[in-house]
Amino acid sequence: MADKLLVRMFDVGLGDFIFCAIPGAHTSGRDFNLVIDCGSLSGDTYLRNAVPRMKKLLPVEIGKKHLDLLIVTHQHKDHMSGFGLPLWNDISIGAIWMSAAMKPDNDEAEGARKLHELAGAAMEQAAALNLGVEFGDLFAAYAANNDTAVRNLKEELPARNGIEPVYVSAGQSTKDRLSLPLKDAVLEVLGPEKEVDKWYLGTPKESRISHLLQMADEGTLKSVLPLAVNNGRIPTNIAPIDFRNLQRRMLATGLALSDADGAVVNNTSVVLLVTWQGKRLLFVGDAEWEPRFREGTANSAWNTMWNLRQGLLKKPVDFLKVGHHGSENATPWDEGIERDAAKPFEPAAILNAILPKVSPATAQAAVSTQRRKYKTIPRSPLLAELGARTSNAKSYGPVFKKVGIDPKTLNKFKEYEEASFARAQPPRTDFENFTTGAPYIDIKV
Repeated sequence: MADKLLVRMFDVGLGDFIFCAIPGAHTSGRDFNLVIDCGSLSGDTYLRNAVPRMKKLLPVEIGKKHLDLLIVTHQHKDHMSGFGLPLWNDISIGAIWMSAAMKPDNDEAEGARKLHELAGAAMEQAAALNLGVEFGDLFAAYAANNDTAVRNLKEELPARNGIEPVYVSAGQSTKDRLSLPLKDAVLEVLGPEKEVDKWYLGTPKESRISHLLQMADEGTLKSVLPLAVNNGRIPTNIAPIDFRNLQRRMLATGLALSDADGAVVNNTSVVLLVTWQGKRLLFVGDAEWEPRFREGTANSAWNTMWNLRQGLLKKPVDFLKVGHHGSENATPWDEGIERDAAKPFEPAAILNAILPKVSPATAQAAVSTQRRKYKTIPRSPLLAELGARTSNAKSYGPVFKKVGIDPKTLNKFKEYEEASFARAQPPRTDFENFTTGAPYIDIKV
């Protein structure tokens, strides 16, 4: 039993797999162990290597390795694909928490479910016509089929462990409505709100997302979402140029639906606040932010939490799991945003509340990421800003030099890394593995 809380972020490429051990917090007196997410867009090999390493940290109960709590933040492949693999069958699990948006009979998420189905159908059709090639990883992320993982999480794993999945929403905590064999620590859910459609889709008048759903109800989308025909070959009853125009319309509509669905799924991430020994640790999934909160619109998770749960959020944290693999849309900040300087700007206020700029910095942060082809994942200037606010920030220039690796060999270094490389940033799973071969990052609080 350790005297510090351990957060271990495994390198799974572009994805999340986080283990947390809270010292002595199980009612039996041993550590309380939980896992948050297990998924990757970088291939199953990462997961097949990481899960066995995690199992070594678990206690044995009645002949099996035992995990006290499994949390799935949201229904994206980079957070849950590992549950579609036979990696969890030899582990006993005490409880499974998932987002309220994933609850099959949540009437307040009916619109979100419909949007997800429409986006999935659009992506399948675009894939059948080979329309998404140029979009690479982004297209693959939206088109990913998580059916096996979802079924395992909702049916197979609960049945095997004699439990029912719990679909959590903001306002629930282990202090009252969420029962766990936990002592001397509190787990509080800050998001999502149970009323998913109200807060994250909005009304057709105010929200582009709800307007798309209204178009679907009216049948407007049917004309631009035809089934793939002739195995992708040009039909004989339509001119080639007209068929190509139809393909472009299909792809544009499919991407619009998928973009909207992706935002809603991210914004319905389980956001978890762990409080132990006066320390506050915030795990945010892929929660997104926007410049301001407005009722009736498709609000982002950070803004919704800030306006509805500010009492819990408006305090410094001791650890932040950097959201969405370091994407600029998942950690509130104000870089390059046009705004009225005379008016409060929510993102800046949120960041200053949870990670204030103090000297010396006391908070820690870490990010599970992998540089692929996109500027926004990770957003290097954002990581540098977080580095200025955290005590465990690292200057990677000397690290690369010490091990004799030229950073210019990094993917897209000149385009997206070079400008901020000299500045300290939170520990990154990709850089740690690249420079030392470390398969995980450990944070001790």
